[in-house]
Amino acid sequence: MGNLLSFLGVTEEEEEAYRALLRRGSASAAPGRREAGAADGGRPETSEGAESGREVLERLLVLGLATGGAHGVIRAIPPARAVDALVESRLRTLREELESEATGRSVIESLFMECWTAVPPPHDDHAGEGQMIAQLHGIDAVREAIDELTFFARTEDLTTEPTGVLAEESIAVSHPINMRLLRRGVRLRTIMGAAILQDEPTLTYMRELVSHGAEVRVSHQPIERVIIVDRSAALTPIDPAHTARGALLVREPGLVATLVTLFERMWEAADELPSEEVDLPSDVEREILAMLREADKDETAARQLGMSVRTYRKHLAALMRRLGAANRVEAALLAHEKGWLN
Repeated sequence: MGNLLSFLGVTEEEEEAYRALLRRGSASAAPGRREAGAADGGRPETSEGAESGREVLERLLVLGLATGGAHGVIRAIPPARAVDALVESRLRTLREELESEATGRSVIESLFMECWTAVPPPHDDHAGEGQMIAQLHGIDAVREAIDELTFFARTEDLTTEPTGVLAEESIAVSHPINMRLLRRGVRLRTIMGAAILQDEPTLTYMRELVSHGAEVRVSHQPIERVIIVDRSAALTPIDPAHTARGALLVREPGLVATLVTLFERMWEAADELPSEEVDLPSDVEREILAMLREADKDETAARQLGMSVRTYRKHLAALMRRLGAANRVEAALLAHEKGWLN
């Protein structure tokens, strides 16, 4: 039959062992037992052959073609899952090799030099190589700048999104950029506006980034729009109310340091992104939520629950943050929708 999995980096010996595992269902890597890669005959295996069989099984575990269980029992991964894992591994390796080759050949730097040495258009008096502050007009110019900055990022990428909601197009554009940063080990920190808690596509995307090592927090206070890369360059909107107009590309060390300080303050004031399965409210929290419909004053609600007004308000503020509610009425409605008051 030949080595069908060779294009995915699997040797003929490893493929034979995997096929044997599929036929047998399982194998034991314990000394003295026949291995999955052994012949199907009944003859006892030599100690040298047993050692070789154990090594092959260990390679299958590394390749993701098998999984270990109790008492040293090794089972084959189902074919569809196994091939999918091999494909993903091969693509990841190939991508890393190509990115390393592109970096070694200074491909991107060479291509960007064409932009940097080009004559700026008549209306753009701010563009130019080496400028400490440059104006970028239009969303396309901003995206090109983000591509450049993130490609050369080595240590850290800091980002805020005041609206808390990303359009489908924005997610499609930023996803490969952010995944590339995370693969290279760049620390990725993002602060999102509280509206993310009510937008499932954005929430799902941010949780995916977190699963790959990103850090995401949610701010319940107004935040400024900024992107900072390696604490050496930053992007801020020309007009915060109309971000599509363009951005300021800042490389002046003092201004960048000030923007980093601003980001850190916003980061400290923000909350962790809730996990996918948020803990249900406690009995006390349910009683507080119920009081939003029954009592018109905090003092009345606190007295009925037997706690101080300060404690009542502290619990209520925490609940509103978890729900992503802007006010108490919205908190009661959202709690009802989640079934927290049932």
